[in-house]
Amino acid sequence: MRIIGLAGWSGSGKTTLITKVLPVLIARGHTVSTLKHAHHGFDLDVPGKDSFMHRAAGASEVVISSARRWAVLHELRGYAEWDMVALLKKFSAVDLVLVEGFKRESFPKIEIFRAVNGKPLLQSEDPQIVVIASDTKLPGVKLPVIDLNDIDAIADAVLRYAIPIASVIGRSG
Repeated sequence: MRIIGLAGWSGSGKTTLITKVLPVLIARGHTVSTLKHAHHGFDLDVPGKDSFMHRAAGASEVVISSARRWAVLHELRGYAEWDMVALLKKFSAVDLVLVEGFKRESFPKIEIFRAVNGKPLLQSEDPQIVVIASDTKLPGVKLPVIDLNDIDAIADAVLRYAIPIASVIGRSG
């Protein structure tokens, strides 16, 4: 298993890029999972459904299973948010994990940059950014810059710069 992140300011198109690059990586024969960090509460369950009622009644974990998929909902119930390494240890084996968010964690990332956001590049503050996917030319930037619309080139960069997940998990014990 290997890992790489996609980092960028809100509105830069991280999710959109992941949804475009995933099919390309899969078509090349790779199995891919994703890890997304949310800065706010979120809900995957529908009020009124059995699994929602199990969780609302106090279950720490609810496993939902069908012939098409299964999922685990884990309520923290006041405990600390899990870090990225703990979450990565829960993944089933795949070729590649794409991470959206967790930008403060130490692992290689592709920065998504859109000039319209009016925000500075993250690469000057994050030595783990290895390449920039941008909608504009970035003269003076020493990192490789890929056209944000060149999905094949971005998929190439994902595969080139992804590192073994064991090296990320091993750093944190």
